[in-house]
Amino acid sequence: MGWLDGFSISGSGLSAQRLRMDVIANNIANADTTRRSDGLPGPYRRRMVVFEPDSGEAGFGSLFRSMLGGNGAQGVRVAGIVEDPGPLQLKYDPDHPDAIKDPASPLYGYVQLPNVDIVTEMVDLISASRAYEANVTALEATKMMAVKALELGRG
Repeated sequence: MGWLDGFSISGSGLSAQRLRMDVIANNIANADTTRRSDGLPGPYRRRMVVFEPDSGEAGFGSLFRSMLGGNGAQGVRVAGIVEDPGPLQLKYDPDHPDAIKDPASPLYGYVQLPNVDIVTEMVDLISASRAYEANVTALEATKMMAVKALELGRG
């Protein structure tokens, strides 16, 4: 691993955690949304970011590093944003425009609310923020090592 790889690894972590914070903010903003974006009834579903290792290039260098015992990882990338399949919250409010109106339904008068828990989102937000700060610290350390190496070369 070269010293420039540190910049790439930290940079990928920074952008991944920033996206994670954006998705969490979107979840918090839609915590009470009872209609989909296309206007049809149906509550917002919590979204989560899924990460996976980024192997960098798919060439000989990556294969060589993996043969030497490393995993060849060069950071992290977003594999996708998925909806949380967890159960929705129910609230009895028969006057709500999105309440279930079918009298034969056992859920008559209930409104389906998003499966967003503000406490969980805040914990995830703090975790993403700390991970972002850790990547900034690693980036600064890599930068300082590069500066010191250049100073040694001039010396």
